[in-house]
Amino acid sequence: MENLDYASWLREIDRDPRELVQVERPDPSRALVRMNDPENMNALSAALTVQLKRALEQLLADPALRVLVLTGTDPAFSVGGDWKLMVERAHSYAERDEGTTGLWQWIRYQFGGIARLVTQTDKVVIAALNGPAAGVALAWALNCDLVLAAEDAKLVTAFGRIGLVPEVGTNWALTRRLGYPKAFELFLRGQVLTGRDACELGLVNAAVPAPELPGLVRTWCDRVCRVPQHAVSMTKPLMRNACDMSWHQIIMAEEFAEPNTFTTRVHQETVRALLAGRERAAD
Repeated sequence: MENLDYASWLREIDRDPRELVQVERPDPSRALVRMNDPENMNALSAALTVQLKRALEQLLADPALRVLVLTGTDPAFSVGGDWKLMVERAHSYAERDEGTTGLWQWIRYQFGGIARLVTQTDKVVIAALNGPAAGVALAWALNCDLVLAAEDAKLVTAFGRIGLVPEVGTNWALTRRLGYPKAFELFLRGQVLTGRDACELGLVNAAVPAPELPGLVRTWCDRVCRVPQHAVSMTKPLMRNACDMSWHQIIMAEEFAEPNTFTTRVHQETVRALLAGRERAAD
């Protein structure tokens, strides 16, 4: 590969004619984003990664969107980093004028950029693990608000075995889902977990037979859309930050948020209906 700087490399990536990300909008409130390179198990090539980030940026900027589902075209969710890309780019940075800073740009603005989109949006993002999930792709999934898996999906946690650290927010996600001792044990073991195993550990929210996964995803999308939008949008950042805040900080944040919800029509109408029901029951 030609020794391109980061900006030039992005321009080169844009010339790739393949459609490696598919978007479905069943209705304005929800979207399904599918990594679509099944012959390569949806490995995170440069083009797939760039296309995915752009699709997420566009969708999450849509005020009508309530919930976004991230998945892969069968047979995989994504096996993670493209090894050919690693050899061509990452392993050659020591010989470049910019050293590893060009690689840092890619990891921060592409891999990390997608993780930030998932965690910082107030919309709900659901990962649907339909097959193997590894590396950066597993990191993205674990950083989603809900993780649903096929029972026979494979979650590959072998970061240490290939000389890497858990990446792109994985340390945060693992320690909060499992606690430090279990998370560190998982890192040392480098286990491949089935969706069923991951559910029993608490790493994913639910695991079902593969044919049932689309139905489970729809059920959770329906649940999101039944909750008033403002309640979901305000609760997500509160919960996301609660673990990193003191009790005094989180209760203060809740105190500022709650009066806003009291003034919403859905709350007022619900309270009036409850009061009317009590009055009828008293009569």
